[in-house]
Amino acid sequence: MAGSVRVILKKIFSLALIFNALITLAVVAGILFGFYKSYPYWHPFAPYLLDGNLFWLAMAAAVINIFPSACIGRALHTGRFLFHHYVYGFLVLLSSSAFVVLFTSVSLVSLFLITSSNLAVNVGRFFILGGLTLLLDDLPDVSERIESSLNWVKSKACQVRRFLYALQLLTGAASLYLLVSVSITTIQNPARAFSNSFLIGTLIVTSITSLACVKRKAWLKITPPECV
Repeated sequence: MAGSVRVILKKIFSLALIFNALITLAVVAGILFGFYKSYPYWHPFAPYLLDGNLFWLAMAAAVINIFPSACIGRALHTGRFLFHHYVYGFLVLLSSSAFVVLFTSVSLVSLFLITSSNLAVNVGRFFILGGLTLLLDDLPDVSERIESSLNWVKSKACQVRRFLYALQLLTGAASLYLLVSVSITTIQNPARAFSNSFLIGTLIVTSITSLACVKRKAWLKITPPECV
């Protein structure tokens, strides 16, 4: 019983890390969109952040974190309830996308590029990212062709694993720097505490995940079937 609970908790932890990576991508995409739209007049989190372009490194950190995060859950045998959970991922994606189209004035294309405190918009964002999380975690089981393609990508990643290991260290350190810059700016401007809270929270998890994976040498240990 205790073993089953441990497996389920570990699976939830894996999904939470993937979900956080997607939140990082979504939140940072909005910041970069605003940065380039108002360039050169807006300097986000100045003077502590040297350049808004550094947020690209946070996006890179999130992408690099997805694979080792998914590996935590893929190694577990949690079974399945009625269907593989990519089916639930598709259902959540479709229903949440329909919700956004029907009950908000925001288009799906710009959903993650605008700043909005509207409850319906943020609920839509949450469930779309949740659906993507379930889909990404179970993506190899969607079809044999997708699994074969992912194995090919893994084999190529294996060939440059030392570069990916170094890149994860760089992007993790950059995410930590961004976290410090955003946090100091927020402390000095308490009115922005709520609006910056999601960014701060996701940068905390992203930077810790990156540096933890570096310590565990996660990318150096990848061994897909095609890797020799």
